[in-house]
Amino acid sequence: MLTHEQEKLINATAPVVAEHLNAITQRFYPLMFTRYPEVKPLFNEVHQQSGGQPRALANAVLAYVQLRGNPAQARATLDVVVSKHVSLGILPEQYPIVGECLLAAIGEVLGDAVTPEIADAWGALYNELAALLIDLEDQRYREFEQRPGGWRGTRRFKIASTQQESALIRSFILEPEDGGRVAEHEPGQYIGVRLTINGELVYRHYSLSDTPNGQSYRISIKREEQGQVSRHFHDVLQPGDTLELLPPAGDLTLIEGDEPLLLASGGVGQTPLLPMARHALSLGRQVIYLHAALDADHQAFKGELEALKSEYPQRLKAVRIHERGNEAEHIGRIDRSLLAHYLPDLKARCYFVGPQGFMTAINSALSELGVDKDRRHFEHFGPSRPLDAA
Repeated sequence: MLTHEQEKLINATAPVVAEHLNAITQRFYPLMFTRYPEVKPLFNEVHQQSGGQPRALANAVLAYVQLRGNPAQARATLDVVVSKHVSLGILPEQYPIVGECLLAAIGEVLGDAVTPEIADAWGALYNELAALLIDLEDQRYREFEQRPGGWRGTRRFKIASTQQESALIRSFILEPEDGGRVAEHEPGQYIGVRLTINGELVYRHYSLSDTPNGQSYRISIKREEQGQVSRHFHDVLQPGDTLELLPPAGDLTLIEGDEPLLLASGGVGQTPLLPMARHALSLGRQVIYLHAALDADHQAFKGELEALKSEYPQRLKAVRIHERGNEAEHIGRIDRSLLAHYLPDLKARCYFVGPQGFMTAINSALSELGVDKDRRHFEHFGPSRPLDAA
């Protein structure tokens, strides 16, 4: 617990640290990877280069400084961080590494302004945050381990089969190598994948693109031309090959209620929303399902959507939006007028996933249409960032 004097020092120096936080986090990662190269596989190199990961860290630190006086709100705000950590299998012994390098980066960027007392205060703040995250993550680990078919750490799975869903998206059915049961997940969640490529350990997260069945998980991966791991899945891995999975995680899950749902996705953003639609329909809810793709060749899960429409003709409205071609209900993009046409009412819960620009446009349009912020739900496939960020 911070002393009264440390509290005062944090409050006094927080604006200076906030002003330089981007520089601090940009320095932090190279410093940590130099001192502790064993942790580098836990961090997506693409997100490092884009600046997404440093920004996410900066936002998390600032959020905790601002919210630590409200423990319940602080815990809720950290849920996204906890989910990412659980899907990576982050362990308590890794937190001192981050703390050491973060404080060293603060010292390098701010120089003589960081007195020993200030350094101690920020060290105490980090330890407080680390203890909270360790506790929240341990709760998640224990809860999943205790489920039928659950586990802790990693578990080996084999690729049972694959299915090409579109020109760029392929599904992989993963079954446990030990032949046992697999724990259920919440529709909308993602799962951590660990595998070795060219002798190097890599981690990724992929949405679980089907509802739970107790026997397997399905992930559906878009082949990215510059994506080391996605190309490995598409070009190298075959049925019978094995990989390791970490516990499912993620907070973009269906909120209980009877309100209608509007689900809008762009490209591979469909993967968490398709199982959410199936789950919601099974509960008797009305679903408006809007999916944007480049054209018919890039439209994934056509057969599944048609089957759902046949099964729930009164409750599911599935609409295709293509940028080109003539095989969709709409040609163009999802915009304000299209959303206004299909939005059931202002009480609908709206979930949307896709590229950053797509989600920014959807969020802005729904706001203009009068949908409250607490009824607009989205998830980033990479590090979280504000939807209005440049």
